[in-house]
Amino acid sequence: MKLIRIFIFLFAFPVFAQEGGMWIPSLLEGMNEDEMQSLGMKMSAEDIYSVNQSSLKDAVPHFNGGCTSEVISPKGLLLTNHHCGYSQIQSHSTVENDYLKDGFWAKNLEAELPNPGMTVTFIKEITDVTEQVLKGTENASSEEERQQIIEKNKQSVIDSSPKEAWQTNRISTFYEGNQFMLFRVETFKDIRLVGAPPSSIGKFGSDTDNWMWPRHTGDFSLFRIYADKNNKPAEYSKDNVPYKPKHFLPVSLDGVEQNDFTLVFGFPGTTDEYLPAVAVEQIVNTINPARIGLREVALKEQDVFMRKDQQIKIQYASKYARIANYYKKWIGESQGLKKTDAVGIKKAQEKAFMNTVKAKGLSKEYGSLLSDLDKAYAEYEDYNLAYNLFSEAFIRNVELLRNGFQLYQLEQVLQARGEQSFNDRKANLLEDFKASYKDYNAQVDEKVFEKVIAFYAENMPEQFMANNLKSQNKLTLTNNIYNNSALTSYASIEKLLEGNANDAVKALNEDPGYSFVKEQAQKFYESVLPTYRNKSLEIDALQKKYMKGILELSPEDARIFPNANGTLRVTYGQVKGYQPRDAVEYQPVSYLDGVIEKYVPGDYEFDVPQKLIDLYNQKDYGQYAENGKMPVNFIGTNHTTGGNSGSPVIDANGNLIGLNFDRVWEGTMSDIYYDPSISRNIMVDARYILFIIDKYAGATHLIDEMKLVHPKQKGKNKRKDKKKK
Repeated sequence: MKLIRIFIFLFAFPVFAQEGGMWIPSLLEGMNEDEMQSLGMKMSAEDIYSVNQSSLKDAVPHFNGGCTSEVISPKGLLLTNHHCGYSQIQSHSTVENDYLKDGFWAKNLEAELPNPGMTVTFIKEITDVTEQVLKGTENASSEEERQQIIEKNKQSVIDSSPKEAWQTNRISTFYEGNQFMLFRVETFKDIRLVGAPPSSIGKFGSDTDNWMWPRHTGDFSLFRIYADKNNKPAEYSKDNVPYKPKHFLPVSLDGVEQNDFTLVFGFPGTTDEYLPAVAVEQIVNTINPARIGLREVALKEQDVFMRKDQQIKIQYASKYARIANYYKKWIGESQGLKKTDAVGIKKAQEKAFMNTVKAKGLSKEYGSLLSDLDKAYAEYEDYNLAYNLFSEAFIRNVELLRNGFQLYQLEQVLQARGEQSFNDRKANLLEDFKASYKDYNAQVDEKVFEKVIAFYAENMPEQFMANNLKSQNKLTLTNNIYNNSALTSYASIEKLLEGNANDAVKALNEDPGYSFVKEQAQKFYESVLPTYRNKSLEIDALQKKYMKGILELSPEDARIFPNANGTLRVTYGQVKGYQPRDAVEYQPVSYLDGVIEKYVPGDYEFDVPQKLIDLYNQKDYGQYAENGKMPVNFIGTNHTTGGNSGSPVIDANGNLIGLNFDRVWEGTMSDIYYDPSISRNIMVDARYILFIIDKYAGATHLIDEMKLVHPKQKGKNKRKDKKKK
């Protein structure tokens, strides 16, 4: 298959000087490299990605499967966001030793804390394997057969591609199934917590400031990668030693200013830039309101308890933050899509696409494509709504419902695979429950259940609701379950599952909490999921065809970047302020002055440690200040999304200048429609990170192992030397 051109489709985006994009790092040579250099970059594409020599990619691993991180010392010191390491910081915390409240700083290697199950993964090589994966699919009689051929081919390529014994091959799909890339990766499994500021710094502003600008958050934490004596990945052992990286990032002390070049390297999760207008309308009008509404009632109840009880605050801190993050994101996304008239723009782009189809004589292949998408989405809407409501209620927001759903799946294992599989799954499930019930409070969960299940019943299409929810008073239902169900504690669940498989299942079905979940789950599996999956497959096939049409019909000099899919990407831009609304203009850098302005003593979102206040009052900023002020955060035009949390922000010369952690609220719609006028990513200034480590924490031994540089001063010195000559 001819190599797909990696360009931005003119029909899909209005023309701007610098348009965003999430680019595959192995394919940067050419137009991407030229554009980056025109924006100020001094590096080459080979400096960013190389197989044969050390490059930036060798310092940027995937952090624990969900975030990004970067190596910043020759001893495997790893930097990522505070919120990316939050669960680990929480897991080491107790009321007596509250690292969320007080922070944590290991004084030496022996004091660094292990984190069982945590991983970081480096990309060693990326190879286009589209031709091999699609071999034989042209003769497939159906989409199902085509997918079977693709899966078989993928496994064959994975098995036959070279790798070291400690490495893994994996294949990822791009352009909705029109391109396939093989990733050779290396995963390290001994990752230890080194340092984290208190949440009053690392999470300053908490949920109120989340997705907002100006921001004043020191959202960072430090870990270290350990390897065996041969510098290879190994399970945790006291004999392991700090990893020696192939490349690590020097840290710039020179800071940023308007129009400085910024490169963000990381693992963005998911974007949908090429959705048709009908899909965006459904998100804005139906799906987002349902998801937002359900999470809102859950968060409100949790917040009441967290404000009153420190123990509950510790137990629910990570859970609350996880739920609140996308709740607020979806609100901003919907508002941004409406403000930019994304639906109207996409309709105009679709009209242009169809005009090109007619002009090229391709109506037979693409002429009915958009009307087919309209029809498919209309039939999909109720099932899509039901799927999202069930997922939010029974998997994400109510712990009793989630645990009950896992027990329902356990019963299905017995029916499908027999008692041995049931017992194996039960053992694993009990281990998971033991950990999750450590941070469970039945009183909190009961109030969340009551409000969530009422919202669920009110918004779920009636044909998809089980009878035991339609007829019951929601308060009576809640009281009955939480007073009588074994699902409210680990000890009672463990007792419920005693004995052989049949006895355990019999006891489960007599439990009121489990019975309620089971009836809802059965209704979901019978009435929602089959049609939802079929419609999703139909839409995916149409979307793949639409993407194929975009690739085929775009001009030779057009540039189309693939949607994010959790693989390593480069996004480049510049430091820039923006105007979110009339008569309002935001500067690109925030300072410690803003932290003090927002300070509210005792408030769980805006409290400030006394030591930080003292450092501010004394202006004791060390070498990290800028004109007597302490920079905290800055914004740029880089196209980022979830998964870019913890991504390094790299300057024109390959040095670390910041740490990506968020986006501005007005631009969260960039997952669906990127508008460079208001889409901004938010980054912690590297100097603030150094200042907190050095002056606040006194962890100067960590500063000593980094390489601090002054790239701008070197440039100034060179210019002065030229003038003298």
